[in-house]
Amino acid sequence: MRRRVPTPPEQALLLVGTLFSRPDIYPKALRCLEECFGEAIMESPMIEWDFSEHYKEELGGPIFRRFIFFRKLIEQDHLSACKLKTCEIENSLSDDGKRTINLDPGYLTVAKLVLASTKDYSHRLYLTDGIFAEVTLSYSKDKGKYTPFSYTYRDYYDERYLRLFSIARSLLIFLSRG
Repeated sequence: MRRRVPTPPEQALLLVGTLFSRPDIYPKALRCLEECFGEAIMESPMIEWDFSEHYKEELGGPIFRRFIFFRKLIEQDHLSACKLKTCEIENSLSDDGKRTINLDPGYLTVAKLVLASTKDYSHRLYLTDGIFAEVTLSYSKDKGKYTPFSYTYRDYYDERYLRLFSIARSLLIFLSRG
């Protein structure tokens, strides 16, 4: 009988999805994120986010989305610690008890995009310290791009996001080679 030995997972490209309405808050959040996670290697353009009314009361409007990708690759089991850090940053940038920015960390591998959450649901797995994770997109070799699942947030179906994640995948492959 052949003995099975667990293998360590590949390192992943850390990303943070941001939602905000105040233009002054994004650079402040970016500085805080870089203090925690190191240099940002890529940022997406600012895209107006109109996929839901969910954040409008708290963040105001119009709401914009930007993604930030970090140079230093992470171990996949560090995702919960990253989510706890982004919660601290959100709290430090809050105004009168309301968030001014929503920060959603995740990671990208050549096969998938995983997001962290403080909320449990049927498609999420518990990590640790009150943090859950979900595979939001999977990479389809046949289609040559990441593809969503039925439970994936609607904005992650947007072709602009999917193109961005494909570019980030190429960046990950480059960074993984050393």
